[in-house]
Amino acid sequence: MRGQLFLGAAAASMAAAAPALAVPPDFASKADSIVNGAFPADGPGAAVIVTEGGKAVYETGRGLADIQAKRPIDPHTVFRIGSITKQFSAAVLLQLVAEGKLSLDDPLSKFFPDYPQPGASATVRQLLNHTSGIQSYTGIPGWMIEANTNKAYTTEQLMAVFKDLPSPSKPGETWAYNNSGYILVGALIEKVTGEPWHEAVRERIAAPLHLSTLRYGVGEESIANMASGYRRDDDGKVLPAEKIHMSVPGAAGGLVGTVGDLAAWANALHHGKVLDAASYKAMITKTKTRDGKETGYGFGMEVNELRDHPTLGHGGGIFGFITFSLYIPEKDVFVAVFTNSAPPQASPEEVAQKLAMLAVGDAFPPLEKKPVDLKAMEPFLGAYKIEGSDDPRILLSHDGKLFTRRADSAELEVFPAGNNRFFYDGGMSWFDLEQGEGAPMMRFYLNGSHKAELAKRVGGVPEAEKPFDVSRATLEHYVGSYQVGSNFAVVTLGDDGLSVKLGDQPTLRLIPRSETEFTVEKAGARVTFNSDGDGQAKSMTIHQNGREMEAPRKE
Repeated sequence: MRGQLFLGAAAASMAAAAPALAVPPDFASKADSIVNGAFPADGPGAAVIVTEGGKAVYETGRGLADIQAKRPIDPHTVFRIGSITKQFSAAVLLQLVAEGKLSLDDPLSKFFPDYPQPGASATVRQLLNHTSGIQSYTGIPGWMIEANTNKAYTTEQLMAVFKDLPSPSKPGETWAYNNSGYILVGALIEKVTGEPWHEAVRERIAAPLHLSTLRYGVGEESIANMASGYRRDDDGKVLPAEKIHMSVPGAAGGLVGTVGDLAAWANALHHGKVLDAASYKAMITKTKTRDGKETGYGFGMEVNELRDHPTLGHGGGIFGFITFSLYIPEKDVFVAVFTNSAPPQASPEEVAQKLAMLAVGDAFPPLEKKPVDLKAMEPFLGAYKIEGSDDPRILLSHDGKLFTRRADSAELEVFPAGNNRFFYDGGMSWFDLEQGEGAPMMRFYLNGSHKAELAKRVGGVPEAEKPFDVSRATLEHYVGSYQVGSNFAVVTLGDDGLSVKLGDQPTLRLIPRSETEFTVEKAGARVTFNSDGDGQAKSMTIHQNGREMEAPRKE
């Protein structure tokens, strides 16, 4: 899925040695078409930059930074950058490691002796690469609501939110994206330097590199050219984003800045102006868990491959803003797309990927939707498995549409493009189908890769995946309010069946798989209703990411 980068001690100078590229002569017009087709002119939108060799070859803004004031977005608009912040936090900590002020293999307990086990045994390295096993505070059910997020926290107070909670896994055992790990990265920076983590970022990175807009997001209401953040309700209406004090994301996501400053940062980072070669190599080397499994993550850096081009980058998501950045070392091309809506009209990751591939002369082939013939698809529906994989991809249909699904992940609608090709709306992944010897075959091109993953049909659609007809009388027994942590999940019944709404999150359909078990549409989760003797639900169990949580019914 993700290609290995073989970068040696001279990694920091690799990009500088890349041959001159020169983007295609029609790049700007085609880039405009991608950006303008993705974001509206009269609503929340995006700022975009593309650089080659550190020089901007394309900059634009689309949409409004402030809808009420009708202030347009331009390349100088300031956005919350969300988890892209992790790159800066990781870089500062790596600088401190290089200075001998701590070691990547130091345990957390060396700096915080009262931190409980097993988290106390997590090393600096494991905090940086998301293998600490510590409970991620943003994943605590019901915690990310305005009652908690709309107030200031110190780093110590944020640590108190999660430090005494059970650890989902032991340090080094598994990889799981973890915002608590980066709150602790910030805590280590503060412990070692004696100053707030964001001051260390300013002094060590923003000031020397002249990144004038890169700063801590607290007090953003007074920042010139700051974009307002928005969200969309269930009907698509644009509303102000949920409130969050920017101390809440802390060193995991609390910075703001422009696409231009992020491009300048990337140019400095990838050309040896921030870290020494050994530290940079550590930052961009894929993590391996204790069982030898390789992940696509280094230190604050995703290490991937796009259409066979090795890439480095990171995205961010925070109330009102979704961001993404991408660097292609072999071509010395960088792309950033910042949006001021969560969710945005289009994925900034997908827009950035399309622009990057256009810039390097390897554009994604256009795929257009064709009518679906479900009758012709029947022989191909079922479970497809790659040899050696235990996680089949299910191709199924319901409500007159086609979908694929893996494990507990959400169903994704797929669209025919003709010639037995199928794709995902707005995405780059696609697959084709053919009748192989004895069984249908699926060739899956992840993110539009030139290399296909070959999967063989190993059976029909599992019974548990098929939509199940549940009587309305039974569904009425499940309607009510269920307590999920400090929040409530409200289950309602409409003409199209049950739906659930957790706090301020969007309303999602519950698709029945049995009398009691339902898939949460688009959420990669399942719920099971637990009833008493008369059929009335007394609780529901939420199954997500390999975990279970019982939510008692309150009314």
